[in-house]
Amino acid sequence: MRDQYQREIDYLRISVTDRCNFRCRYCMPAKGVEFVEHSEIMTYEEILRFLRIAAGVGIRKVKVTGGEPLVRKGVCGFIRKVRSVPGIESVTLTTNGALLKEYLPQLEAAKIAGINVSLDTLNPVKFHEITRCNEFGRVWEGICMAVKTKIPVKVNCIPMRGCNEEELVEIAALAEEYPITVRFIEMMPIGMGTGYARILQDEIKELLEDRFGTMELVDEILGNGPAGYYKIEDFKGRIGFISAVSHEFCESCNRIRLTADGILKPCLNFESRINLKQEMRSGISDSDLEHLLKEVIYTKPRCHAFGDETKKDLQEKRRMAGIGG
Repeated sequence: MRDQYQREIDYLRISVTDRCNFRCRYCMPAKGVEFVEHSEIMTYEEILRFLRIAAGVGIRKVKVTGGEPLVRKGVCGFIRKVRSVPGIESVTLTTNGALLKEYLPQLEAAKIAGINVSLDTLNPVKFHEITRCNEFGRVWEGICMAVKTKIPVKVNCIPMRGCNEEELVEIAALAEEYPITVRFIEMMPIGMGTGYARILQDEIKELLEDRFGTMELVDEILGNGPAGYYKIEDFKGRIGFISAVSHEFCESCNRIRLTADGILKPCLNFESRINLKQEMRSGISDSDLEHLLKEVIYTKPRCHAFGDETKKDLQEKRRMAGIGG
């Protein structure tokens, strides 16, 4: 289905939980985190009901995310059911990687189409500083095991000034040694992320070209969203950039989001009052649910408003783990 700006909306990000086994500094505080009550989290059956309707209006690609999706019981079985929904062509997963080794056989059996692992440093000490967890070894082992499968693997890194800027070349070099895509994701000014200085795409690209040579933009489709991908001579993998602020891609945005507590978000930046869970538990019919979804898609905002103080009251205030970023 197309929105009012003629963008084809075919990608749905589903957050299955707001809980996480990490406490990343740019995402949530070390203590005192208020999670959504279990009774307020959408059941798998509710999500699947909505997904069948979404597939009927043109959703073709699904990303399962969180929080950390692998902490929710039964998520691999849920992924299998998502894959069986008529019209759904691709189901991928974003994870912090700590449980990846444990669940990789089930993910393979579920025929997951891709796994994205968040990894902001290759230094175990700094990893602990960022995540407040001593899980670097498990994350790295999970990545290495995943690379040995036929599942496409991406490593997502958030560059942060004064934190991991000295490691960006080393992290990019993972794509030289392994057949994976390393993506640098610009820090979003949402939640606790507003307290960090982002490193922009052009600076990183210049840094990488100084070390590795020319980066050539490729036309390959390597993901569900509007990331830009580059190839470097003799690299086994690719380098990608998702730079929502410095290289706004709203014109080609193709996604909507469903939070774990049932909020349907047509744009990451703006708050939404559309509570699908509440509507479904109040007895909404499938036809009315479809009408509601079509209305949300059609009225999707033209662009985000990061940094626009005049729209501050309309912008999302929840932490990223709570909205399935």
